[in-house]
Amino acid sequence: MVTDYSLELSRIIKEFSLEALYMPGNAEEILISNNDVNRPGLQFGGYYKYFDNTRIQIVGKLEESFLKTFQTEKYNELTDDFFSKKPAAVIISRNLELEGFKEAAEKYGVPLLRTSDSTSEFMAALIAFLNLSLAPRITRHGVLVEVYGEGILILGESGVGKSETAIELVKRGHRLIADDAVEIRKVSNKSLVGTSPSNIRHFIELRGIGIINVSRIFGVGAVKLTEKIDFIINIEPWDNEKIYDRMGLEEQTTEILGLEIPSITIPVKPGRNLAVIIEVAAMNTRQKKLGYNAAADLLSRLGMTADAEEIKNSEIEAF
Repeated sequence: MVTDYSLELSRIIKEFSLEALYMPGNAEEILISNNDVNRPGLQFGGYYKYFDNTRIQIVGKLEESFLKTFQTEKYNELTDDFFSKKPAAVIISRNLELEGFKEAAEKYGVPLLRTSDSTSEFMAALIAFLNLSLAPRITRHGVLVEVYGEGILILGESGVGKSETAIELVKRGHRLIADDAVEIRKVSNKSLVGTSPSNIRHFIELRGIGIINVSRIFGVGAVKLTEKIDFIINIEPWDNEKIYDRMGLEEQTTEILGLEIPSITIPVKPGRNLAVIIEVAAMNTRQKKLGYNAAADLLSRLGMTADAEEIKNSEIEAF
């Protein structure tokens, strides 16, 4: 799928330690914008309907054995025809040496690379890398931390205490991914991954103290480069006029990049230990993933079957 983003071919070469058999120019200036890849078996058979030359083409043992069934003249014709379509790049797996490929690549200006990895292994790794690098993305003002293995995105207005809470969580053994600006990427139809812009990675601003480097003060074990976003916590100042969920039966979500992520809202007032509350929220989220809901269990023990709306109405009446 062609995306609105692109990455340099040089990054792919560096990531997978590829051997450049032929490069028509500077690899940093050759851009890849399609996160789909293709094995051109049908194309070597002469079928080019729906062929997308923006995809990286991967040639392995299967393609090699198929081409070798042809006489030299036909072999050269099929190879020349394939490279004439000018695919984004051609990568040969298993360190295979394919006759005529380099000459055809030079003739049509197609990057030709090679890897020692098996075709399936390399394809899986390349697709994952392209999905992450070319994923739709957005930047949110917030803090991303890993708490008990759960990626928690903390949102709220400036000055509400997000950074201070993140520092307390780091002191309690959890890990910081991003502070202030969180780059969020949609890596699949079900998953969001967050990271920090490289220029501010692992720095935190604490009002009254200034800028600190978390990895330098707390060690490299206190930080992490990326993390899947499992849960969102919205922090806001306590509003006495607002009715907050007291049972936890309501299923709240926050929409980001078209995905609905489970979320809760935590009101802040003096005396509330946000770090502890977030730890409990992380553990409770994991329990729900495992199929256990404490509020539903309590109602069951009390012989009640009230749904979330009835509970909410009873809370309003009590208030």
